[in-house]
Amino acid sequence: MTWEHFDGAPLLVGIMPKQHPEVIQTAAVLAARLGAPLVCAYVDEASYLVEWDPARSAHRLSRHPDADDDMLELATELKAEVQATVDKLPGGSPPEWSFRTLTGDAARALGQLAAEVDAPMIIVGTSERGLSHRLSEALGGSVGSWLSHHQSLPVLLVPYRMPAHEDRL
Repeated sequence: MTWEHFDGAPLLVGIMPKQHPEVIQTAAVLAARLGAPLVCAYVDEASYLVEWDPARSAHRLSRHPDADDDMLELATELKAEVQATVDKLPGGSPPEWSFRTLTGDAARALGQLAAEVDAPMIIVGTSERGLSHRLSEALGGSVGSWLSHHQSLPVLLVPYRMPAHEDRL
């Protein structure tokens, strides 16, 4: 993939509450260095994603739902986190960024959004260490793993940088 492939196309980063900060930091720095906009997407996995057909308005609503009060509060928190990260970037001009809320399976929703916005890359974090995270991944699967096996575009996995001796179970 050449650098020209990134020209004007946004990088897509999957974000979530209480996610390790390296994910947004890495995505923002990369977007700034490439001069690319950044699309930050949160996927509400508690909502159902129907088969997607952009021509049908009901299906567009299932991918981009109307926000309820809880979702508005969460979106406000996530936007503030992204803005704080972008504001702390050293030097240069920070990337333009936007926020999207999606529903359904996180990996599939991110893959579909990447196609929709013509993103040249998807950026996601690795799972945190610990028993509860391993159990959740065993039951639901890893977003990064699914994307890396089912996408035709690059997937950047940002590792969780907690030292092993500080690992939580």
